[in-house]
Amino acid sequence: MSTETLGTGIALTRILIVDDHTTFAELLAGALEREPDLAGVGCAATAQSGVEQFLETAPDVVVLDYHLPDGDGLGVAEQILAMSTTARVVMLTGDPTPGVLERAAALGVCAFLPKDGSLATMLDTLRHARRGSMVVHPSLLAQLGARRAPTGGVPVPTLTQRELEVLRLMATGKDVRGNAKALGISLNTCRGYVKSILAKLGAHSQLEAVVTATHMGLLAGR
Repeated sequence: MSTETLGTGIALTRILIVDDHTTFAELLAGALEREPDLAGVGCAATAQSGVEQFLETAPDVVVLDYHLPDGDGLGVAEQILAMSTTARVVMLTGDPTPGVLERAAALGVCAFLPKDGSLATMLDTLRHARRGSMVVHPSLLAQLGARRAPTGGVPVPTLTQRELEVLRLMATGKDVRGNAKALGISLNTCRGYVKSILAKLGAHSQLEAVVTATHMGLLAGR
């Protein structure tokens, strides 16, 4: 499965939409038709038909609703990502939980977006989604921060300015290599900052660190 290249030299990303909300699916499919580098290859309304159409169309990216009539989107994502090492999954939801995001990150889901987000954000995510890191829309992170239990007087850890810079880049979904390049530091140095951030926040993954930092207000106004 690979991204096609048009005669103009533009790489064409083929996209499958799996969502039981017909209006949303049709609007997104119509928007894809207007983009020279994106192409819809089909729409499915159930988990079962989503897997079937994935096998039939072999898309580059799957836009997948978390809530489906016959199952949750993560179950579909797990099947798809087990069948293909190159497929990318962008999940849609309005009410994520830390557990859902942790599972999605473990599976290899590329992004979590709100269904009421902007079209521009959706299209940009479809173009740049990559496995190995997961982008979570800021509005969803804010919801997670609000839902977490109070810290119970636990002091907010002090991060250095550089650690805060790395943390903010982590919140955008960039991987360690991308963060190192953006900051002009070595890969090993960046990994050291990530390790320190996780230790200070008591987190076991970069995603957990971002959620915890959001709850503590460390990412406010980023």
